[in-house]
Amino acid sequence: MAREIWVTQEAMAPATADTFPRLLLWHERTRPNHPALREKDLGIWQTWTWSDLAAEVRLLAAALHQLGLAHGGHVAIIGENRPRLYAAMLASQSLGAIPVPMYQDATAAQMVYVFQDAQIAYAIVEDQEQVDKLLEVREQYPALAHIIFEEPRGLRHYDQPGLLSYDDLRLRGTELAGKSPGFFDEQVAGTVSRDTAALFYTSGTTGRPKGVVQTHAALIDRARAATAFDRLGPDEDVLAYLPLAWIGQNIFSYAQALYTGYTVNCPESPATVANDMREIGPTYYFAPPRVFEAMLTQVMIRMEDAGQIKRALFGHFMEVGRRVGGRILDRKPVSRAMRLWYWVGNALVYGPLRNQLGLSRVKVAYTAGEAIGPDLFAFYRSLGVNLKQLYGSTETAVFVCMQPDGQVRADSVGPPLQGVELQIADNGEVLVRSPGLLKEYHRNRDATAQVRDADGWFHTGDAGMLEGDGHLRIIDRVVDVGRLADGTLFAPKYIENKLKFFPQIKEAVAFGDGHPSVCAFINIDLEAVGNWAERTGLAYAGYVDLAGKPEVLDLVAACVDKVNADLAADPVLANSQIHRFLVLHKELDPDDDELTRTRKVRRRFIARKYQALVDALYAGRESQYIETEVRFEDGRVGKVAATLALRAAKTYAPVAQVA
Repeated sequence: MAREIWVTQEAMAPATADTFPRLLLWHERTRPNHPALREKDLGIWQTWTWSDLAAEVRLLAAALHQLGLAHGGHVAIIGENRPRLYAAMLASQSLGAIPVPMYQDATAAQMVYVFQDAQIAYAIVEDQEQVDKLLEVREQYPALAHIIFEEPRGLRHYDQPGLLSYDDLRLRGTELAGKSPGFFDEQVAGTVSRDTAALFYTSGTTGRPKGVVQTHAALIDRARAATAFDRLGPDEDVLAYLPLAWIGQNIFSYAQALYTGYTVNCPESPATVANDMREIGPTYYFAPPRVFEAMLTQVMIRMEDAGQIKRALFGHFMEVGRRVGGRILDRKPVSRAMRLWYWVGNALVYGPLRNQLGLSRVKVAYTAGEAIGPDLFAFYRSLGVNLKQLYGSTETAVFVCMQPDGQVRADSVGPPLQGVELQIADNGEVLVRSPGLLKEYHRNRDATAQVRDADGWFHTGDAGMLEGDGHLRIIDRVVDVGRLADGTLFAPKYIENKLKFFPQIKEAVAFGDGHPSVCAFINIDLEAVGNWAERTGLAYAGYVDLAGKPEVLDLVAACVDKVNADLAADPVLANSQIHRFLVLHKELDPDDDELTRTRKVRRRFIARKYQALVDALYAGRESQYIETEVRFEDGRVGKVAATLALRAAKTYAPVAQVA
């Protein structure tokens, strides 16, 4: 049953503001001087008010119209989070055109498919790096007629046809805006809520990316429901640091921002995100589990380098936090003595740590994209960070289930949000009906029919169960949930998440479906393990060398040992303990197609690519030679070779359950 929600009148846009350009105009009228966007440039935060943003969008829309962009046209948006790229999305939507945000770290070869599939003739990009890639794209896709770049550095001598600077584009818009001051409002009036607002391409975990068509109505409805759920208002601050092409970042920093009117802060660069986050202190924060994992790794590295007294204090108060931190957040009964200990811990450990992580002002933080390990989840709530889980996807406009305050658990993603219906199919698949469902997959009727049935149910591809209190529990992807040879359940993602809780482990891939036991590939975290190696005097020459050290294998084996001990106490997954493992000689990489751009493991692709290693693990071999092709950032191709040691892991008898 959906949670009853409310929202202040100040935060609620009127029903007539039913497209993103209309929301922009509403904010321009009601809070013209309120910060809409901030961008850090050369170390200084620059502010765009709602009035500034609206003025920029008016100019840009006029310029794009003069350039020939019309209703239904597609516009690629490529780059880091930048106010001008946000303005470009709004300007495109004002003309009835459709922005297509793309991953800025994708290669030209990976971009070609999207340009061809979406038939994109216009691209607005950040800098020379993206221009170079698009010129390469145009060699295979000549229909890309216009490339507009925001940052001119390095592009002075480029004279390719259709190449135009953002500043020159603005000048074109000035003339039309001056001659026809009502042009923009007329264009916005011509858009309707059922128009396509954006085209998002999926990460392509199991095949080629699909273009998800989302309307203004769907995105705004879900933004409205989530805003009301957490009682958000225009005074929130968010940090826009994840790819705009990812629906999670897009909904938090674009759709919800335009509905609620809160401020979106754009870091100076990916390298400055941590410092910029501490300066801003977001009140509403969103990150996939990998970001929280990386933050925890940094904490643990610092603790390992700390003195004995500091480590002892940290260990003691983290244990206190694990016992009562979550209960205090949920306003559950806690003894006076434990509250006092937690107050002392907040002064000495939790508060300084939250401040160091940039989480000191967070009112609510969410994680999504994939399951988060329960230990990782508990760590942040122990610190007093109101970290919660939500469930959704690109096809559902993100918000399907959210955890209400006071009902936060690591093993569920909460009950369905307002307007959402859930159903579990006979095969365990989660089915969804929601106002946020995709309109269709772009130019792919067959794929649309496969995921959306005649009754309007969207087939998520996720395996889950609805619990007695209405909370949804996600087990894994339906295609990944399997059975061991003895018929017991095998859920690889659950095992992988337990492994990734350890700061020494960056990535893991578990295998077991149809096999008598579970085996795993592991990537070490170079920074965490490198720091450990330096402190212990272990010399190494790079990732390949470090990953093959017997001492590192012992370190990883200790982590696997702890995971197996936990699994032994799980009545469902006790047989899924890891029997053998290896540490890969290279990091899994999106450029090598081993991970998606959102860093989801492409398990089946990895199994095929490293079939020799999988076979060696199950054959009981002690070592295996492997030679792997890798692609470098500049496009060059090389090879990495190594003889990997294959290890047996310690396993435990299942723990008897007390009736």
